[in-house]
Amino acid sequence: MNRPVASSTEEFDAAAAAIDVPAAAPPVPDAASLPLPGAPAPPVPDAPPTADGWREQALGALSLARDHLLGLQHPEGWWKGELETNVTMDAEDLLLREFLSIRDPETTERSARWIRSQQREDGSWANFFGGPGDLSTTVEAYVALRLAGDQPEAEHMRAAAEYIRGLGGLERARVFTHIWLALFGAWPWERVPVLPPEMMLLPSRVPLNPYDFACWARQTVVALSVVLAIKPVRPLPFGIEELSGPEPWSPPQARSLRGRLLLGLDRILHVYERRPLRFVREAGMARAERWIVDRQEGDGSWGGIQPPWVYSLIALHLRGYPLDHPVMQLGLEGLDAFTIEEPDDSLAAESDEAGGRAGGKREKVRRLEACQSPVWDTALAVIALADAGVPARSPELVRAADWLIGKQVRTRGDWAVRRPAAPPGGWPFEFENSNYPDVDDTAEVVLALLAVDHPDTARIDEAVERGVAWVEAMQSSDGGWGAFDADNCQSLVREVPFCDFGEVIDPPSADVTAHVIEMLAAVGRAGHNPGLAATDWLLAAQEQDGSWFGRWGINHVYGTGAAIPALIAAGHDPSSGPVRRAVRWLEEHQNDDGGWGEDARSYDDPDWIGRGDSTASQTAWALLALHAAGERSPAIRRGIRWLVETQRPDGTWNEPQFTGTGFPSDFYINYHLYRLMFPVMALGRCLR
Repeated sequence: MNRPVASSTEEFDAAAAAIDVPAAAPPVPDAASLPLPGAPAPPVPDAPPTADGWREQALGALSLARDHLLGLQHPEGWWKGELETNVTMDAEDLLLREFLSIRDPETTERSARWIRSQQREDGSWANFFGGPGDLSTTVEAYVALRLAGDQPEAEHMRAAAEYIRGLGGLERARVFTHIWLALFGAWPWERVPVLPPEMMLLPSRVPLNPYDFACWARQTVVALSVVLAIKPVRPLPFGIEELSGPEPWSPPQARSLRGRLLLGLDRILHVYERRPLRFVREAGMARAERWIVDRQEGDGSWGGIQPPWVYSLIALHLRGYPLDHPVMQLGLEGLDAFTIEEPDDSLAAESDEAGGRAGGKREKVRRLEACQSPVWDTALAVIALADAGVPARSPELVRAADWLIGKQVRTRGDWAVRRPAAPPGGWPFEFENSNYPDVDDTAEVVLALLAVDHPDTARIDEAVERGVAWVEAMQSSDGGWGAFDADNCQSLVREVPFCDFGEVIDPPSADVTAHVIEMLAAVGRAGHNPGLAATDWLLAAQEQDGSWFGRWGINHVYGTGAAIPALIAAGHDPSSGPVRRAVRWLEEHQNDDGGWGEDARSYDDPDWIGRGDSTASQTAWALLALHAAGERSPAIRRGIRWLVETQRPDGTWNEPQFTGTGFPSDFYINYHLYRLMFPVMALGRCLR
């Protein structure tokens, strides 16, 4: 079942001669000539030298990147890069600690330093690098800095308040922000949509039950249903009247007839909230409490992600769990494992300019990861290294395979509500997430295991068979795959007044479905019914312009970069119309510098689709697609050249841009290993 891989870099040297590439690239730049983060890449030279020189440069770049990636492997076999998001993680961490009365001055100041460092010139905070300011993010950052002692009269605080007022003030913030403010008496609970815990008593076949929500939203709304039923208030030691907007608050407006009906239901529930049926309310609260406790992961998290984690801690605290209760203690300790503390180089530089650091001390900044991705990173790293010529029997790949097999989930989780007969066997995203394995990770782990020539082949085969069986059972009825659940497509949930915080359902997506098709092809099952239905689904999901929408990566470059290799792996003709349209779309959206990039604003503004500063990860996605389609075109040559020219001396690439997607239009991620793993993958395949 193992797919063939090159056994050494020498094979690439021989194979690369078959690629019609430019004669040579300029030397790999030194550190002084590298572009600053976010700056455009240098122009492509017009007159390249000889073919042998170019091949040597490209192979040298691959070798350097491959060695850097190998050097990042943990002794236990895994890889994990930072998942950088926005400052709401850090602001809400301080607000959580304030609510639980565990906030300390040192933690507060370290987090505040990070928050201050991310403020934009206009006073706002953005949700991704280079993006526009965001009202709710700025409100939460402002309140967190007030907790840290920053005064409203300070220049950076005045700028933030002015920005907030300019966008309508607190009155226009999102529901989540209003909930945080309501916890501290800075927003009336009456202006927060109702989320009754009685929903926990609804059968799974009744609309608006918890299992109609995507798993990430489900865990959040269950915990918040407890919080919103109790409506606690623990006043802040200061007011934030300076953030009020010029117009009074108005209730949310419905976008459809169903939305108007749900707004009417919300008004009825507000009346019910004044005098709920006590025995029904308590039954709902008790079930929510039990549901939350049952789903705590071994690392103390809920789902391995920040939102349900912090709200679950608050909910259980309100239900009487003391801070030294094992569940609370594990949850709070787990947050520390998601925390990054490092020296603040900007403060150190300022101190040096002022005459040197006192006693050589470097102040630290503190930031919280919204999630961690070791399984995902490890699977992609294995695939990339195999593509780059690392021998399939190497100790590094075998050790990684052993670690991955140990992370396979063999117990049932929420996914079994919709697929009760499905055998467990998926993989999660995080170190500990047995309740929520996901299809995307499972597909990539299977591909990674197939790339390893493990001495215990039976162990590999058994894990792969379990994973494939689980994925096939998780196929939605329309032929595609969502990430965590099957047929999680109840669009009514999107109309609930409470749900203004991003995607709340998990319908099939092109990128996840494409990864599954690629996996099925690798195990010889692309021609069976699940694979055939999935291929039909993927072809039908192609946009009119030839691209595919990217749900979990930004955006059409990611979706298209996943779809083309999948179709080719499944036996689709590279000369067919869908593949040719997709290739044409990629070539038309190549930047002048030779790379590819797409800004997160493409989820909201069609003018941004396929547009953005070139990034290493997005350039690699495009190259992987063009290579799979059989292209040997100038577009590939220019893309390889861009990677070679912009590579750092240490073998990786600068990529401050966010190319991962949490929730389209709302939440984005900078996967710090994407800038390395995908270029290694792309260079390896293109030079093979």
